[in-house]
Amino acid sequence: MSGPSAPREAPAFWRRRSLAAIALLPLAAVFAVLAGLRRALYRLGVLRSERLPVPVIVVGNIAVGGSGKTPVVAWLVARLREAGFSPGIVSRGYGGEVTDVALVPADGEAARFGDEPVLLARLTGCPLAVGADRPAAARALLAAHPGCNVIVCDDGLQHYRLARDVEVAVVDEDTLGNRWRLPAGPLREGVERLREVDVVLAHGAISPVLVRRLGDVPVFGMALAGDVFRSLDGRETRPAADFRGRRVHAVAGIGRPERFFAQLAGMGIEVVPHAFPDHHRFTPSDLAFAPGEASVMTSKDAVKCAAFALPDTWEFPVTARIAAGAAERILERLTHGRETA
Repeated sequence: MSGPSAPREAPAFWRRRSLAAIALLPLAAVFAVLAGLRRALYRLGVLRSERLPVPVIVVGNIAVGGSGKTPVVAWLVARLREAGFSPGIVSRGYGGEVTDVALVPADGEAARFGDEPVLLARLTGCPLAVGADRPAAARALLAAHPGCNVIVCDDGLQHYRLARDVEVAVVDEDTLGNRWRLPAGPLREGVERLREVDVVLAHGAISPVLVRRLGDVPVFGMALAGDVFRSLDGRETRPAADFRGRRVHAVAGIGRPERFFAQLAGMGIEVVPHAFPDHHRFTPSDLAFAPGEASVMTSKDAVKCAAFALPDTWEFPVTARIAAGAAERILERLTHGRETA
């Protein structure tokens, strides 16, 4: 249990403390009590967390919606390799068809394994396993890849069955909305939970009020950046300047589509926005734009659309650019956490 199921598209009332949100506060209170009780049972050992034979780094957040976790996982894997580790990744596989546990090949289908795991497998080349049971997924990964000596768990902050050595929270303050718990707001856990993590990566500016609430947790800024467009077949790349002043259909089935649209507009592109729910399963009709007009989409959407997208369809790949010191802090906590476990 990690909380009630969230809608595929965030309701507007999550952004403010409206009457609709207030009406759901009794349910939010019940959820908060149950979630707090569950976590207390893990802390007391009544419910048991499974500790793997290798260290685990969890990358997650406290709110429903996109905050940039997938590029952060790719960034973290690269830093771990530079430090001499052989990382593997486990993920829920949300949106996929896997009901048990499965290893994800680099050429895996998003419909089966989920869009984010397939994208991570292609970006990193890491061993990757998906499953709702994260410890079982990690065991399967380690059995298939015994050389793996650290696990990165994508979006597992509330999955307390998997013991962790380091917690990294990715925070986009806008996704915190009205600061209330599900279903009255977008929070899976309260903002105070962030005081307990090892590192906070702030995607964009965060307010002084939130900084104070974070206490002594180290906060490092991050941004998602890109400067080229790539055809969906991967055969051609073009500089962003080629699209400046051009009318482009921007397609995004992610948690924060408006951030993607704003990024393209900031590059001087005339954006025609097409927002879809997070993890949307695209069909050819979704991309049936006027002939001769280009379309651009996120990498997360491109892995689902490559088979049927029209020729003038482009992916805008981005990478996480994270402030100096974040990787060193994570590696320090990784070594310390395993020594004191």
